[in-house]
Amino acid sequence: MKSHARIVVIGGGAVGCSAAYHLAKMGCTDVVLLEMDELTSGSTWHAAGNCPTYSGSVNIMKMQKYGVELYGRLAEDVDYPMNYTRTGSIRLAQSDERMFEFEHVKSMAKAQGLDYEIMTPNEMKDIYPFLETHKLEGGLWDPLDGDIDPSQLTQAYAKGARDLGVNILRFNRVTAIEQTPNGEWRVDCEKGSITCEKVINAGGYRGGEIAAMVGQYIPIVSLSHQYLVTDAIPELEALDKKLPLLRDPDDSYYLRQERDGLILGPYEWKATPHWLDGLPENFASQLWNEDLERIEWYIEQAMARVPILEKGGVARVINGPIPYTPDGLPYIGPAYGLDNFYHCCGFSFGITQSGGAGKIIAEQVLEGESEWDMWMFDPRRYTDYGTQKYVVDKAIEVYQNEYAIPFPHEERPAGRPAKMTPVYDKLKQKGAFFGARGGWERAVWFPLEGDQRPEEQTVSYIDDRRNWNKAVQAECEAVRERVGVLDLGGFTKYEVSGPGATAWLDFMVAGKMPKIGGMSLSYFLSRKGHVMTEMTITRLTEDQYWLISAGAGEWHDEDWLLSNMPGDGSVEFENITDSYGTLVVAGPRSRDLLSKVTRSDLSNKAFPWLTTQPIEIGFSPNILAMRVNYVGELGWELHVPMEFLGHVYDEVMAAGQDFGVADFGLYAMDSLRLEKCYRSWKVDIIHEYTPYELSLDRFIDVDKGPFMGREALKIHKDKGIKERFVPLIVGTSIAEAPYCSPIYQGDDIVGITSSGGYGYHIDKNIALSFVRTDLAVDGTKLEVSILGKRYPAVVGKEPLYDPKNLKLRDISL
Repeated sequence: MKSHARIVVIGGGAVGCSAAYHLAKMGCTDVVLLEMDELTSGSTWHAAGNCPTYSGSVNIMKMQKYGVELYGRLAEDVDYPMNYTRTGSIRLAQSDERMFEFEHVKSMAKAQGLDYEIMTPNEMKDIYPFLETHKLEGGLWDPLDGDIDPSQLTQAYAKGARDLGVNILRFNRVTAIEQTPNGEWRVDCEKGSITCEKVINAGGYRGGEIAAMVGQYIPIVSLSHQYLVTDAIPELEALDKKLPLLRDPDDSYYLRQERDGLILGPYEWKATPHWLDGLPENFASQLWNEDLERIEWYIEQAMARVPILEKGGVARVINGPIPYTPDGLPYIGPAYGLDNFYHCCGFSFGITQSGGAGKIIAEQVLEGESEWDMWMFDPRRYTDYGTQKYVVDKAIEVYQNEYAIPFPHEERPAGRPAKMTPVYDKLKQKGAFFGARGGWERAVWFPLEGDQRPEEQTVSYIDDRRNWNKAVQAECEAVRERVGVLDLGGFTKYEVSGPGATAWLDFMVAGKMPKIGGMSLSYFLSRKGHVMTEMTITRLTEDQYWLISAGAGEWHDEDWLLSNMPGDGSVEFENITDSYGTLVVAGPRSRDLLSKVTRSDLSNKAFPWLTTQPIEIGFSPNILAMRVNYVGELGWELHVPMEFLGHVYDEVMAAGQDFGVADFGLYAMDSLRLEKCYRSWKVDIIHEYTPYELSLDRFIDVDKGPFMGREALKIHKDKGIKERFVPLIVGTSIAEAPYCSPIYQGDDIVGITSSGGYGYHIDKNIALSFVRTDLAVDGTKLEVSILGKRYPAVVGKEPLYDPKNLKLRDISL
């Protein structure tokens, strides 16, 4: 056994072996893979092996497309035969809303070079003759879907990795992991110890055990997933080719031909977690006892849909563990707070995603970032609220809704409420509907005063089917015409200070630093010149700063700052997120309101736009008031010590009665920020783009001196910027443009939307988008595909509302 390697991969399933293979393909062959049992143990060996490209996320679609393309050539590339069959697949739709979903995904897929087709019930029956078409509206055809032998796939990765020089050690359980004083990692195994520069945790459903060895808890739980395999069915024995894979998402199961029988795999409502007190030591290639009562209803639905299923007796039942995270997505990326330790585990669909996962983790480990922005997989997306109870509650919910329509604005209830500000109960008493953002409960909308609170929030792709449009419109009117108050719990806040703070921050950001008492919107770039994060930097004194960023990015941004901190002790860092709450008070009457509750001078001369001052309200001293907001009006963000937040809210709301004050929620905030063309982190701002693609040129100063990513940014600019961020005005009020809707000029796809919604004040449908640079000109006429239909769109000039920022600055023409 080697005593040292550059990289150690822990876990020999499909994902771990793919990681080793991709590392070697990128030129890093000093890799050791450790597996406690045989390769393919864990979830890999008993996986069904389905390989869809379908996803509601464009980057997951990209990684799964990469995977099926890889599987088509891998056997030849590594000289290892595999059973891989592309049969295509049909997804059934029992409602028009499901058809809307299919239309959107079809359009999104087309922009990625995938040719999905919408099908009628008769067309589906033509290629799947055993299908009963009752209650069907239509379906979706994915020509690249199919299945692969999971064990053969894993062995092919392993052979390819070995041939390139990777050392794979089976039956060698990891027993401990410790970071050495020089920053390397020592991995203790049953057969010895190995030191390395970097570790990848690819432990599958044992990923939590590996994380615990380095003192971390990652939210992951093993659920029992069953599928059954039938005996031979005469009708299938008579076929000359394999049936397409069939999925009925509305009844939550898939049906796939396996030799001359069928595999039925349901995602049932009685999702069952296991091993909450710890995993058994030697469970690797075992299964649990069958529990067909749990899936009896699904079997009946499948037999009604495909009656020949009833003719096949049950040959065997597979009931094995698969890992689930709170959102059903895996962990791929750096571990929070640790240098050179990465997670690549928690895959519920590890076979189809293993190819892309290997590519992504290899790029992150060797190059610092992957080609695609995979924030939805980042282990740091869950912070301290990601406890065992949280993951169990959410994982059950995800499993139950595995095939559910991913409606925009759907606020699912499991795992909530987790984190609440002192204002939460006050807003709840007002009838607010809430959503969880970064674990924090935030009001999303308020029923109109005098109306009975609806039983629930309706979700739909079609605007006029939602029951909150008028309420959100009223909230927007309050902010634009009077004054609104928003409780923005969980805004990420850091304090940075020390004699080296100014020079360090100046190097970290691509723009100019603020003066004392001022603030600036700043962009932190990777070494490749891509935007890693956005923060508002407020300069309190010569060498004391507050940095404020998105609530969901707390651990991501903290890691980014600390991993690039100078090692000389000249910069001090403190995460103060939980110490302060944030109230946004915005609107043309916001100064009048706040002047009633504070003695501070809030005039333009005393308190200009983009400045900050401490103020006092009621019993609360030391409120840091910032004259800035995300909705584009005269207004302030009040960063209040958490223990005073409820009291300050009451004071503000009482004083605002004379000015028509109203609470507003996140849906209104989103509409208002779209009118101002303000970007949203990890929605519009992703690390695949430089500031130039994001049309953030005004925030960049390449002549200020050295900063991270500066030279790479110059190279990007010299090569030419191929696309630009622009607002589109869309000529329909039927529906918003969903995330990643393709944009057309004639028959050519020339861009894609990043976020969309209705601007209630300007009374227009807005789609923030990336389009080809030559078309990113005010007035250019294009089309946007929304739920399968193209609608006229015109490029606007940002911002769409208050283009000269006169409202923000509170000055008249």
